[in-house]
Amino acid sequence: MNPVAFQIGSFTVAWYGILITAGILLGAQIGTRLARQRHLNVDLFQSMVLWSVLWGVVGARVVFVATSWNLFAGKRGLTLLYDMINIRQGGISIHGGLIAGILVLVYYARRYRLNFYQYADLFVPAVPLGIIGGRLGNIMNGSDTVGRVTNWAVGFHWPASARAFHTSVCSPATPLNLVQYCQNLAGQQVMTAPVHFTQLYGVIIGVLLSIGTVFWMRSRIPGWAFWQFWLWYSVLRAGWEETFRLNPLPWKIYLSEGLDKAGIGLFTETQLISIPLIMISVVMLLRLRARAVSVRTPDPRSS
Repeated sequence: MNPVAFQIGSFTVAWYGILITAGILLGAQIGTRLARQRHLNVDLFQSMVLWSVLWGVVGARVVFVATSWNLFAGKRGLTLLYDMINIRQGGISIHGGLIAGILVLVYYARRYRLNFYQYADLFVPAVPLGIIGGRLGNIMNGSDTVGRVTNWAVGFHWPASARAFHTSVCSPATPLNLVQYCQNLAGQQVMTAPVHFTQLYGVIIGVLLSIGTVFWMRSRIPGWAFWQFWLWYSVLRAGWEETFRLNPLPWKIYLSEGLDKAGIGLFTETQLISIPLIMISVVMLLRLRARAVSVRTPDPRSS
């Protein structure tokens, strides 16, 4: 596994960036085709895509830095600034990117007096494809976004070629029991214990969301696909991937990890964020359905 796709001189291009960009571009093409079919403003939609991606990258990095400040603690001046903006070293928050993208859509909807949901639904196909590309990139990075050590049969042994992408995984600075996680091979810290293959879990989640998108986009209710995505992304991400992923537990309710344990941790920051997102999504879906029913049902007093 090699995170570098190709290199031009000293400049390297990572698989992560290529794969996640490919997913987003494919999704944007699908959204453009849907915009034409629904007689929406295609040029405006493509402009939304461009600025949503640009600001999405900024938002994804800002939220990652804010929630992973321990990786930057102790650094000062230009070194700190460079590490904060150096996205090529990895580290983005999907939630941060999605929120920034939504803010761009809100801006466009208000400026051009558009139906927010009609255009927000067009973005839904791109997000699962971007998730698939991003998680495949994580796999190419090696032990990036690694899972917890487990004794379950699904435990995956990373090959020696898969170097720890983040120093927080295999580093003396981490509070975890590194004896179970890391071993020094040829001067490099690598994962040697069986762990949950959370990167693959993420790929499967992206595939499931893509399949769901096919059905959600058939609805004639504006916003239906948008809120269905938030609901099921939050459920699958929090209930499956994050449960087994090696992330800190700001609210430590349950932890079972080790060579003789399941490899489960509750609750990570993503899980805590997902709880209100699930509740809001359910409420909004019920409201959208009720509003659609009221529109289709004529008032008997008007006859």
